[in-house]
Amino acid sequence: MEVKVVRDIMKINDNVAASNHEMLAGRGIVTLNLVSSPGAGKTSLLEKTLEILKGEIAVGVVEGDVNTSHDAEKIAAHDVPVVQVNTGGPAGGSCHLDAGMVKEGLAALELDGLQLLFIENVGNLICTASYKLGEDRKVTFVSVTEGEDKPVKYPLIFRNADAIVITKTDLIPHLDFDMEKLYGHIREVNPEAPVIECSARTGEGMDTWIAYIRQTSEDVRAKRGD
Repeated sequence: MEVKVVRDIMKINDNVAASNHEMLAGRGIVTLNLVSSPGAGKTSLLEKTLEILKGEIAVGVVEGDVNTSHDAEKIAAHDVPVVQVNTGGPAGGSCHLDAGMVKEGLAALELDGLQLLFIENVGNLICTASYKLGEDRKVTFVSVTEGEDKPVKYPLIFRNADAIVITKTDLIPHLDFDMEKLYGHIREVNPEAPVIECSARTGEGMDTWIAYIRQTSEDVRAKRGD
């Protein structure tokens, strides 16, 4: 019996992602897709990032979540353009943003004058690994409270990362945690991505994270001839 494949979902998503990327690049916007498990500290670190970059770089944010606008409200308090994209539905909601959702979010966001766009994805270490959204770089966050084994338990999201940020480092003295072991697991699946250690609470490592953002922005713009 012949099995007919009606459509290739990933191909459709990739086509929309390419369109998103072309549109954003055409406006001179550099886009970072931030991915992690729930509670890894993306929003707190993003808030700290916005505080530091205020007045230097014009930033916009697309917030992805299954339900609520809590994170978008936190971001809006920093006086930056932000749009909330909820993935919830009758079946419980999608565990990730896809390119079509981001396209709708971008249509509702004031893009004029923006230089940098953060897409804060839904907290999930599996689904978010496979879906391109139109970003220039994908950054994977992992907190010290999650233990050392996440890179080998969920290798794709770490393998696909252009950079890896270790969050909540201020909590290490209170945990049974081995940073060397985490690095070993990261390098097992991704030997080359830069790894940045950060604490949004204390500010430790934020200078390195901000330097990565600045350098990435320069590299992306230089590559496309902005």
